[in-house]
Amino acid sequence: MKIQDMLQYFASFPVAPLETIACGTTLVLSPHPDDESLGCGGFIATTVSNGRPAVVVIVSDGSASHPRSLTWPSGRLARLRQEETRDAVAELGLPSDRLLFLGLQDTAVSTEGEGFDAAISQLLEIVLRHDCTTVLVPWRHDPHCDHEAVWIMGQKLKTLRPNLRILSYPVWGLTLPPEMEIEEAVPTGWRLDVRAFLDRKRAAVLAHRSQRGLVVEDDPTGFVLPEHLLGKILQPYEIFIAS
Repeated sequence: MKIQDMLQYFASFPVAPLETIACGTTLVLSPHPDDESLGCGGFIATTVSNGRPAVVVIVSDGSASHPRSLTWPSGRLARLRQEETRDAVAELGLPSDRLLFLGLQDTAVSTEGEGFDAAISQLLEIVLRHDCTTVLVPWRHDPHCDHEAVWIMGQKLKTLRPNLRILSYPVWGLTLPPEMEIEEAVPTGWRLDVRAFLDRKRAAVLAHRSQRGLVVEDDPTGFVLPEHLLGKILQPYEIFIAS
C-alpha cells in the first residue's frame, strides 16, 4: 500500500469519543521527549479533562539530537529535555506524578536482549500499578529506530497482558513520501477531536525549545523540528490505529 492511500484511510477513520478509543487509564509510550506532545498532546489533555489522566512514559533520554555540540554534551542535553517535557505536559494539564522517564539511550533503544527485557519489566510494573487498560505506541512505519523499538515494546506488553488494547499514533510516518510502498493491511482505528485542546497542544510542542533550534547554538547539523511536520501534527484530529 502507498503512503498516500494509508493517509486517506487515516482521514476516513470515524470520529469517536475518548471512552470508545481508550476506556480506563491509558499508558502513553513516547520514544523521545516531544513525541508525547506531537502525537498525543490532544489525547493527553482530553484524558485530564475527563478526570482520568494518562500515564506518560518517555522511553529514551533524547540526548542524540545535537551530537556535535560542545556546550550541550549528552548528559546536559538529556536533563534539559526532561525539563522541557515537564513544561510541555504541564501545558496539557497533566499532573507531574503522571510523567515518568525510562532514560534509555537515544537512537539505541533495544528490541531484544537484557535491555529490552528490563524495559518491559518496568513498563509492566507501571501498567499494573496504574491499572492501565490501553497503551499508545508509535506507528510501526514511523521512520526512526526508536519509534519502531517502542512499537515492539507495545506488542510484547500485549503478549504478557492480552487484555491490553494497543493503539498506534503516527508522527514521522505522516511525512513519508506519498508514493512510498509499505507492507500494511487496510488499517482500522479512530480519530479523536482535539479542537478544544489544540492551543494547549501547540503550547506543549513549543515548550520543546531545544528541538526548535532555540537553545543549542554550536551544532548547525543538530535536529530542528521541520515546519512541514508541525503543519501535519497541529490538526483538529489525532489518529489512533488499531494494532
